[in-house]
Amino acid sequence: MEFETTNPTQRRIRAGDRQLPHPPYRLPLLGDVWDLHVTDSSQWGMRGAQKYGGIYERDILGTRVTYVSDPDLLREINDDSLWAKFLGVPIRDLRKVAGDGLFTAHNSEPNWAKAHAVLAPSFTAAAMRGYHATMQACAAELVEYWSARPDEWVDVPADTNKVALEVIGRTAFGYEFQSFTRTEEHPVVTAMLRTLTYLNRAAYSHPLVEKTIFREQRAQHQRDVEFVNETIDDVIAHRMRTGTGGHGDLLDRMLTVPDPETGQLLDPTNVRHQILTFLTAGHETTAGVLAFALHYLSVHPEIADRARQEIATVSTGTDLAFDQVAKLRYVRRVVDETLRLWPTAPGYFRKARRDTMLGGRYPFERNEWVFIVLLQLHRHELWGGDPEAFDPDRFLPERIRGRHPELYRPFGVGMRACIGRQFAQHEMVLILATLLRSFELTPEPGYELRVKETITLKPEALRLRVSRRDG
Repeated sequence: MEFETTNPTQRRIRAGDRQLPHPPYRLPLLGDVWDLHVTDSSQWGMRGAQKYGGIYERDILGTRVTYVSDPDLLREINDDSLWAKFLGVPIRDLRKVAGDGLFTAHNSEPNWAKAHAVLAPSFTAAAMRGYHATMQACAAELVEYWSARPDEWVDVPADTNKVALEVIGRTAFGYEFQSFTRTEEHPVVTAMLRTLTYLNRAAYSHPLVEKTIFREQRAQHQRDVEFVNETIDDVIAHRMRTGTGGHGDLLDRMLTVPDPETGQLLDPTNVRHQILTFLTAGHETTAGVLAFALHYLSVHPEIADRARQEIATVSTGTDLAFDQVAKLRYVRRVVDETLRLWPTAPGYFRKARRDTMLGGRYPFERNEWVFIVLLQLHRHELWGGDPEAFDPDRFLPERIRGRHPELYRPFGVGMRACIGRQFAQHEMVLILATLLRSFELTPEPGYELRVKETITLKPEALRLRVSRRDG
């Protein structure tokens, strides 16, 4: 609820008046620092919500961090007229890599609006048809890769990273990482993964600690960023030397299509930032969802079989045609349910545009921010039954119609919601369907799902035995 303070008789909103549940034993000056978790901060935020409720706070060395998972409060927080996107930790630090890319730009930066206007047509439903064959080819390479390893335990997160990386590399800027033929991981991938891991940890550290205890990691991080930037700049320069136009990828569009409002092209530095954004946000997240989905399909063979029945009904040919992917409604529900339990971008930040009384109870001053705990929002009691249970039928049309509108937000909200949502959904359904029709999935005995956090989430040490199916 917006609270205007122009009337002198009204009491001014003060953040100091806000009282929220918080961990016990708060210390002077240090606050709740004893309760700080660095390596699993998103899951830590979820556990806090389960202890303290749909809105609570932690005080870390004098910085108040507010966590929200109450869907009713999100009616206000997700309203772009009242609250705006905020680049919180560690996304703010990702700007050192991706600059003013679509994911990391501030609302006020002109390059965000320019890039969004230029790139939005490339992510429409109609545009997906042009990417389908490339996605299909990458999925086929993963099938061939796994087929050469009959009855072996395959590293699922590593291999879903490979296929997602190939998809984004080829569709975004015409680059093949040769993920399925290289004997070692591509150096750009190694550098990017090391960068994300470093940023996730260092975001909650102190500069002095980084310059002393972690000085070697800090130096390696700086080398990684420089190497990735140089590599992407070389890709852009090569395209400009050999000629733009006719490639049909995002790089061509960024180099040749002007912003319709200003008539300006994106500058080369911003083009690099956009490519790095696609590499981080566009492949890490998709790879994580695919890995989580394969885990759940392996431990729920009845769900995998039901999906296979749908696939066989929709497609009797060797390959799935573009129009058939949208007909795989149950497979899509598998993806949606995976994103419910483990949204690989596990939360987002919002800041108040002006002084406001959130929910009529909680005073927030202008520019104060909150973190939306998707992991708990997606486990809210309004989901019914056991929220930890994997049940794709939660996304049947009749159940969606009766759902609270703020209960499911894996792609963010408002004008800063994920521009690549339809791209990712088509890709994930196509790849999952291709793998399900090709392989039986056997879980490793005794494995319990553990979640690794960088800036995104993925299963840790997940291995499956994949056996080629007949027919």
